[in-house]
Amino acid sequence: MDVKQAKTALDTVIKKSRVHLYKPIQVAEILYHHRTNPNTIDLLRLDDYRNQSKKWRDDISLALLGRRCTSTARFQDDLFNDNATPPEVLNVLGQENIRTGGAVEAYIYGCFTNKHTQLTVALKYCLAATRENFQVITFINSFRDEAGLKRSIDKIYEVIVYALFSTLVSALELKVEISINPDKHALLSEFTDFAQMVMCLDVDTSKSIQSAKVFRVGVTNAADRGLDMYSNWGPAIQIKHLNLNEELAEEIVDGVSSDKIVIVCKDAEERVIFSLLNQIGWRNKIQSIITETNLANWYEKALRGKYSDILGDELLSCLCSEISNEFPSLTETPDMLKERGYEKCINDYWV
Repeated sequence: MDVKQAKTALDTVIKKSRVHLYKPIQVAEILYHHRTNPNTIDLLRLDDYRNQSKKWRDDISLALLGRRCTSTARFQDDLFNDNATPPEVLNVLGQENIRTGGAVEAYIYGCFTNKHTQLTVALKYCLAATRENFQVITFINSFRDEAGLKRSIDKIYEVIVYALFSTLVSALELKVEISINPDKHALLSEFTDFAQMVMCLDVDTSKSIQSAKVFRVGVTNAADRGLDMYSNWGPAIQIKHLNLNEELAEEIVDGVSSDKIVIVCKDAEERVIFSLLNQIGWRNKIQSIITETNLANWYEKALRGKYSDILGDELLSCLCSEISNEFPSLTETPDMLKERGYEKCINDYWV
């Protein structure tokens, strides 16, 4: 393997990464520690750095973004698969990195900065918007149309859906009631501690009413499967933006333990999803399918409709808050990177 092939492998990992670039940062940190401690790391020996490099990556990502990677260990280790940057690729990159005084590291962090520059431009549209001029489809398309941001559109979808659902549920003042059949009080008495600890009910309080809420699960895994949001009144919510096939449809439905699943998808996917779910006999598990057109219509009503005075500002405030939490701003280069002198690593090939 030559340097050109190794660079192609690295570029593939960078291109596939979401905006936080956890995997490319891990590569950069492996190369940095190999360059500064060459006698302690053999890049052809994966065990020399497989686990330790996760801590190196997290130290940098915490300094850059205030967060660390929370993907599964298996997904994190995919970095070293043959279709990513296995030890053979890292060894070539490591030798090139030493030869150039750290240019490969500087290249990776330059890609990180470029992606966040693109992200800043896209997010400014939302953060500076008013209820009179915000268009949710324009915001979604700003991620679709920018090559460096496409991999993060699933998170944008989640934020858009959550902000809308949360705002409407709160404005409607929805309540959820849980109660025990009066005929079951004897059984309740037997398990009164269970009822108190799990359901907040007891023999004197056989009914409980609470505000309805929706919650984001947090991190969407690499395959975009499983649960994205859930409610305390029943439905599990799955956000889909990628093309769906039968295998993935089965994993979505089979992977969510709920008999009421709400799927949010692109308009073009709706018929495909209906067809696939009918084929595999799970149509009855789907409560509803919400399309991008539905989202656009609901945003239009909330921002500029009859009740925009009640909903508009709250919706935008929730949206901006979730975006700020999901995509922390890169305010300045942390000291630990400044001290490495990457600005001096000028190399025509690694730009």
